[in-house]
Amino acid sequence: MRYRALILVGVVMVCAWPAVLPAQEVTERLRVYLDCQTHGCDFDHFRREIAFADWVRDREDAQVHVLITSERTGGGGRAFTMAFIGLGGFSERDDSLTYTSQETDTDPEVRDGLTQSLALGLVPYAARSGSRRQIGVQYTAADTAAELPALVVDDPWDYWVFRVRAGGFLQGESQQRFTNLDGGVSVSRVTEALKLEFGGHGFYGRDEFETEDTTYISTQTSWESSALGVWSLGDHWSAGGQLEVGGTTYRNQDLYVQGGPALEYNVFPYSQSTRRRLTMQVVVGGVYYNYADTTIFDRLEEGHPAHYIEIDFDQNQPWGQLGASIEWLQFWHDWAFHSVEVDGRVEVRLFRGLSLDMFGRFARVKDQLYLPKEDLTDEEILLRRRQLGTDYRFFLNFGFSYRFGSAFNNVVNPRLR
Repeated sequence: MRYRALILVGVVMVCAWPAVLPAQEVTERLRVYLDCQTHGCDFDHFRREIAFADWVRDREDAQVHVLITSERTGGGGRAFTMAFIGLGGFSERDDSLTYTSQETDTDPEVRDGLTQSLALGLVPYAARSGSRRQIGVQYTAADTAAELPALVVDDPWDYWVFRVRAGGFLQGESQQRFTNLDGGVSVSRVTEALKLEFGGHGFYGRDEFETEDTTYISTQTSWESSALGVWSLGDHWSAGGQLEVGGTTYRNQDLYVQGGPALEYNVFPYSQSTRRRLTMQVVVGGVYYNYADTTIFDRLEEGHPAHYIEIDFDQNQPWGQLGASIEWLQFWHDWAFHSVEVDGRVEVRLFRGLSLDMFGRFARVKDQLYLPKEDLTDEEILLRRRQLGTDYRFFLNFGFSYRFGSAFNNVVNPRLR
């Protein structure tokens, strides 16, 4: 396959490395530990196509640790970053490559692009190992200069991207039926200097249950539209504004309007956001609510100034993932009405073969201005069609995993899967 021979660029990189890589070559096949912190990695495909490497199950057995992260691009694709971290005899060498997919790319096209970039990144290491005996070099020249990529892109759409989607599902049996329909549209223009995003979304859900003498029907609807504009102010600052308009039966709101100007600071440069990020975002504005039913505060509509603050930390490193965030919403007319939510997520390799995976969230809820005065029906409560009054919410998910046995993970066998 083409990935097994990639590799004029790799050879050039090898020739430039003598002063960096250790003088003593490794005589065994290159051992690689793949650490994909994003979706899109097809490990089976990588193992089939990149046959010059031994894929190991534990980082401690590897000579190269490949950490893959990604971010969404303005055009709807993903920008993948591959960090090649040398271990053992290659500990003095770190490298990185990037691959960007398009929104119109199919899953196989994204997979092939990732495979090609991964193979190219591994070639310089493999050339200093016993794997060099299995590597050839092949270069396919373009037939004409027109086939070479242009340095300047002529974009007739001027970076504007439009998306339309619709879907749903129907499910049922003799005594119960479920219907869910949803759709949306979005328009965006994303450049380094300015990001503009506009969108709308709608949802309709209907559940029907039949008993011997009664039929219960429950429906839920929601819609929303939003606008966001963000200007880049250097490597660490961003400023803009956001507005959201919608309605939801779940929260007793025929109409809600919320938003305002926003400011964000990132401790790390935005260029490092796929690996680490520590941001503080402040939105100062207001809200307006028009209710379907009279609330517990005897209101059918109200509007208040408010602010929203979020601190978000995220890090993807060879030892695992770590993230945490704090969100604070505060109404100004009465400081008793507010909400605070804290969440944390961690995935850590504790030692050989043992990993910890945990996610938790806790929220103090004091902002439920919209609760209806009239009591909810049993169906609305049991089917969770309306929001209940509460002082807090929490969620916790955790697990340990331990792997032992063979260090190698080369064989792909898809039979009876």
